[in-house]
Amino acid sequence: MTLTRKQDAREWHVGLVETVFEALNTSETGLSQGEVERRRQEYGPNVLPERGPTPLWRIVLRQFVSPLIYILVAAAVVSALIGDLKDAAFIAVVLMLNAVIGAWQEWQAEQSSHALKKLLRMHALVERDGEAREVMAEDVVPGDVLWLESGNRVPADTRLLSAQGLEVYESLLTGESLAVRKDADWRGDQDATLADRQNMAFAGSLVARGRAKGIVVSTGTATSVGQLALDVMGSSGGKPPLLDRMERFTNYVAVGTLAAAAAIGTLGIVLGGYTLTETFFFVVALAVSAIPEGLPVAITVALAVATTRMARRNVIVRQLTAVEGLGSCTLIATDKTGTLTCNELTVREVCLANGEVFPVTGQGFSPHGEVLHAGSRAETADHSRLSATIRAAVLCNEAELHQRNGGWAWRGDAVDIAALSLGVKSGMHREQVLDAFPQVNSIPFEPEHQFAASYHRSSERVEVFVKGAPERVLDMCGDQLSQADRRRLDQVATGMAARGLRVLAVASGRLAESPRPGDVPPRPGNLTLHGFLGMIDPLRAGAREAVADCHRAGVMVSMVTGDHRVTALAIARELGLADRDDQVVTAADIDGKSVDELAGMVQRVRVFARVTPRQKLQIVEAARKAGHFVAVTGDGVNDAPALATAHIGVAMGGAGSDVALETADVVLMGDDLRKLPFAVQLGRAAQSAVRTNIAVALGVAVVLIVAAVAGWVQVSQAVLLHEGSTVFVVVNGLRMLWFRDD
Repeated sequence: MTLTRKQDAREWHVGLVETVFEALNTSETGLSQGEVERRRQEYGPNVLPERGPTPLWRIVLRQFVSPLIYILVAAAVVSALIGDLKDAAFIAVVLMLNAVIGAWQEWQAEQSSHALKKLLRMHALVERDGEAREVMAEDVVPGDVLWLESGNRVPADTRLLSAQGLEVYESLLTGESLAVRKDADWRGDQDATLADRQNMAFAGSLVARGRAKGIVVSTGTATSVGQLALDVMGSSGGKPPLLDRMERFTNYVAVGTLAAAAAIGTLGIVLGGYTLTETFFFVVALAVSAIPEGLPVAITVALAVATTRMARRNVIVRQLTAVEGLGSCTLIATDKTGTLTCNELTVREVCLANGEVFPVTGQGFSPHGEVLHAGSRAETADHSRLSATIRAAVLCNEAELHQRNGGWAWRGDAVDIAALSLGVKSGMHREQVLDAFPQVNSIPFEPEHQFAASYHRSSERVEVFVKGAPERVLDMCGDQLSQADRRRLDQVATGMAARGLRVLAVASGRLAESPRPGDVPPRPGNLTLHGFLGMIDPLRAGAREAVADCHRAGVMVSMVTGDHRVTALAIARELGLADRDDQVVTAADIDGKSVDELAGMVQRVRVFARVTPRQKLQIVEAARKAGHFVAVTGDGVNDAPALATAHIGVAMGGAGSDVALETADVVLMGDDLRKLPFAVQLGRAAQSAVRTNIAVALGVAVVLIVAAVAGWVQVSQAVLLHEGSTVFVVVNGLRMLWFRDD
């Protein structure tokens, strides 16, 4: 194995740890400071390539990149050369006005977009010269031995040497909404996907729980997230529909004007007896008059008005052409985690051991909602079994959930935070419950044990409260459950999981004697099962309505996610996108498909699950191949290549990664997906205005050419008059033609 970028991204999960040490020329005691300095020179800092804010002068120059602008510049130059300084000055003023309006709008959007970026200075704990040192993340180099623990952000791609209960959130990179369990002893093949590489921790991911030791194998652009950043920078996005239309319109005007000028010039010389000089000046004047000088300003103003209206609704448009592109889109390919859903686990229902089910409202970690029974709020005082279930989940808990500065703050594992949120919704705060049930000992959650236990003093006895995987907790209930009850409860848990819920079993029991402080607590047994908590990453507020609004507007919506098939289908059912298992396609179904085959699949399928970032890219390219104008929505680094390749990239402004924000054409502030259909409607209004302006301008050019050819009229003036919804074209004071602009 040699140290190359390609291998850094693909092969470090393969082979023995000893092979990795040998390839990186390091050991478990880490690198010396001198070697660190040498490697920093060789590999550079551990940072990703970053585009700074576009300078104002570049934004201004961008306003002149248009075929129509090129023709207008040529017309101004020709007008000046033939002595028509009045027309030349007018065209110059029009060009400058167009540039000022467009540049001002785009500069404001650029500043707003970069103001969203979060300045985070990450630290890392590494082993150097045989001792642990805390360094800046940018100073980490390949070969460093790295320590990770709960709450750390992984600074670089790392091959794990050891791991104790390590679970990592990788949603920003893979789209997987739940924490992924890691295993340093896992051995996989070369083709294992990022989400399946259990012996690797990837740059940018967050340690949910546990601790680990690993060896840094890739930094900067050689990491998996760095490779995605390079894909984004090297990809060419789809051309906005407006540019396509403007190019076609410019070609029509140019070809028509040149053809008419050539015909008139020939007729003037052959039949009219005009001199070559007279004919030349007349033909040039005709060509200049036929070019619609006011069209760029009219289009820019229409787009600027729509952009301003979007900004009032916290929709940032970074380039004016994206407005019309939103109006043209026929397919929206949206990520699930963090876009359609909150990326915050929430208890959706409480199912008691006796079969009673209590739905839970609200979304996300903030405890806004309530526990329901028969359609109304369930009071725990009236439901002793419900109260016992929630109390057990609140006590067997290592997270924190506090009200702070008018909002809610939390820390810890997502499952524990969701349980605390459920407690607050039912009026049960952990601090208050702990006052009544002081904790005396605990067994922390370990993935290999699949349960956690917490021991609390109650009156003169000690009770143990347990949470964990249903099958593990049911086994710990022993004789308290009959075989028939065990089978029934197994079916209940399986049914909840089939609906896309993450199922947590909750139980409790009493100890015969109280353990002394410092003693290893006894393993729980002979427990009483209270029930199951069904959790899910819920839909964002308004997501269902946003999808329905898009459908009513004739825009197809497809979910493209790295999450599991069952979870994706459960969310798709809530959104109204799919309701059967055969309507979901996974990465295995996509592998090996040609672009044409994928294009046919895009037309039929509405849910793509467990896909990789590159497969998202292939799906977008296939949709474009199928003739769609594609808008992609997302928030993670894994969405960035698709955002860059789509005709219109839409990023979530609140939860969006810096890479996604930099790549997108449009940013939804507040992560409110309901703003997207509104933006599409405004885009269509702007699109209608643009088309009307182009149609009128084309009509004026045709009228001028026809008038000159038919009557040898010296064209010196052409204006537009509006009467209601009718546009009249007037040439030299004669009403020539009319258009309806509605």
